[in-house]
Amino acid sequence: MSAPGSSTQAHPELYTSESSRTAQRFAFGENWRRFLSILDETRIRAAEASLLDLLGRERLDGLRVLDIGSGSGLFSLAFRRLGATVHSFDYDAESVACTGELRRRFHADDPAWVVERGSVLDSEYLKLLGTFDVVYSWGVLHHTGAMWQAIENAAGLVAPGGTLAIALYNRQRLLTPLWSAVKRTYVRLPKPCRPLLVWPYLLYAGLASAGADVLRGRAPWSRWRVHGHRGMSLYHDARDWVGGWPFEAATPAAVRAFIEARGLLLRRLKPVGWRHGCNEFAFVRSVAC
Repeated sequence: MSAPGSSTQAHPELYTSESSRTAQRFAFGENWRRFLSILDETRIRAAEASLLDLLGRERLDGLRVLDIGSGSGLFSLAFRRLGATVHSFDYDAESVACTGELRRRFHADDPAWVVERGSVLDSEYLKLLGTFDVVYSWGVLHHTGAMWQAIENAAGLVAPGGTLAIALYNRQRLLTPLWSAVKRTYVRLPKPCRPLLVWPYLLYAGLASAGADVLRGRAPWSRWRVHGHRGMSLYHDARDWVGGWPFEAATPAAVRAFIEARGLLLRRLKPVGWRHGCNEFAFVRSVAC
């Protein structure tokens, strides 16, 4: 859906794929299940470091965290290991299973980490959750088929003084509709044919990364070798990017205006500039709210 009171025609900084409301979806959970086979301590520590950097803290003891769209469960695990009480949910049943598997491996029977299936678009479900010190949703809300409603719902779960930490696809006037077509094609292809879209993207991204490294005076693929700064995997990220459907996007300015109109202030923005990928945001709700 478009932002309330606006349209994609009147506001080209917004992008909504009308057909993204269909039942046809990328199998996010299947992708994360494969990722769990390569998850190790190094990746977990990288995820923890990224969260501490994002929140500007050395520990997260005593914080209540909501992980919307927990996916593999990596960041829910990182939050819990850093001392937070965690509530994880995902719409995708296999993603819920992945998060549950990490809880079983590392924090079996831990009452301070809840894992369940739910939707950020289900207002009745959200009412049962209460509010949280950190509401975290990284690369998720633009895959719901109703991004603006999902953002609004997530923002409403932030407690006074709390933080909303989200990452959303960057809107590009020409390339965003093109990527929408690629993603829609991916989910319609038979499974054996889908890597035919992933590997060309990896080749393109690899060459572009090597070129950028050389121009900056670094060894080729330096950025790729440290891609795990959030503990993630290049191939699984690429598969998520090429196949991630539903798909919506917005400019940083549009996201900031939308969320600040709902009582939160931007504390941190890490934009991708002219490139595709996710802009990263941290908003804070006033203690007076």
